[in-house]
Amino acid sequence: MTTTLDKPIKAPTFRHVSTGRRIRNNIATGTVWVCFAIALIPLVWVLIMVVSKGFDSIASLDWWQKSQKGILPDQTGGGVYHAIYGTIVQTAIAAIIAVPLGIMAAIYLVEYGRGLLAKTTTFMVDILAGVPSIVAALFIFTLWIATLGFPQSSFAVSLALVLLMLPVVVRSCEEMLKLVPDELREASYALGIPKWKTIVRIVVPTAAPGMVSGILLSLARVMGETAPVLVLVGYSKSINTNLFDGNMASLPLLIYQELANPEAAGRERVWGAALTLILLIALLYAVAAVVNKLLTRNR
Repeated sequence: MTTTLDKPIKAPTFRHVSTGRRIRNNIATGTVWVCFAIALIPLVWVLIMVVSKGFDSIASLDWWQKSQKGILPDQTGGGVYHAIYGTIVQTAIAAIIAVPLGIMAAIYLVEYGRGLLAKTTTFMVDILAGVPSIVAALFIFTLWIATLGFPQSSFAVSLALVLLMLPVVVRSCEEMLKLVPDELREASYALGIPKWKTIVRIVVPTAAPGMVSGILLSLARVMGETAPVLVLVGYSKSINTNLFDGNMASLPLLIYQELANPEAAGRERVWGAALTLILLIALLYAVAAVVNKLLTRNR
C-alpha cells in the first residue's frame, strides 16, 4: 500500500518577481551607487589635489634624507626627515603605552568583567572615545607640564596620543575577543587548563588577526593629530633625539608651521608634507591588511 510519504515531493517553484518589485530594487540599488559616488567625489578630489601639488616635493631624494636646518622661509630645498622622525617616534611611544593597556582592559572586560568596576571601565572608555584631541592635549598640559613641572616635549605629545588611541584599541580588541567561540574556551576548561592559560594560548591567538588590524588602524588614526603637537611641543627645523626636553618636529606641526609662510617655498612644503603624511597612513593600512591576512592564514 502506497502512503503519502512514499510519493515524491515536488520542490516548490519560485514565484515570478513582479515588475513593481524589480523597479523598487533598481531604484534602491541606484540610490546606493549615487550616494557612494557623491561621498567618493570629495575624497578623490582631495587626493588628486594633494598628489598634484605635493608630488614634485616628495620626488626629490633630499626630501626624505634632509631636514629644514639652515633653510630660510623663502628658500626651496631641504626635506622632512626630521618631521617624519618626530611623527614616528611620538606615535611609537604612544603605542608602547596604549597597546598593552588597551589589550589588558579588553581582556578584563570580555573574560572577567562583572559588576560595578566593569561598568565603570566601559563608561570611561566610551567617554575617552568622544574626547576631542584638543581636550586631551589640554589635560596633559595641565597635569604633566603645569602641575608636575615637566617641560614641553615629545613625550608629552605621546601621552596625549595615548588618551586618543586607548579607546580605539580597547573597543577593537574587545569586539575581536567576543567573536572567539565559547566552545574553544569550554574545550580548554574541560582539559583542565587554567583560565589565564586558556586566554593566553587560545583566546588571544584566535582573535589576534583582528586585534592587530585594530591596533594598526588606531595608530593611523592618531598619526595625523594636530592639537597635541601644537599645545605640547614646539617646532624644530632639525632632529631632536631627546624625548623629554626640547622642541621636536612632526608632519602635522610642519604643515601648521609652514601655513604661516606666505612664500611659494612654504606652500610647496605644506603640500609635500601633507602627501607624505597620507603615504605613511596608507602604508599603515596596507601593513594592517597584510598582517591580518598572514595571521589568518597561519591560524
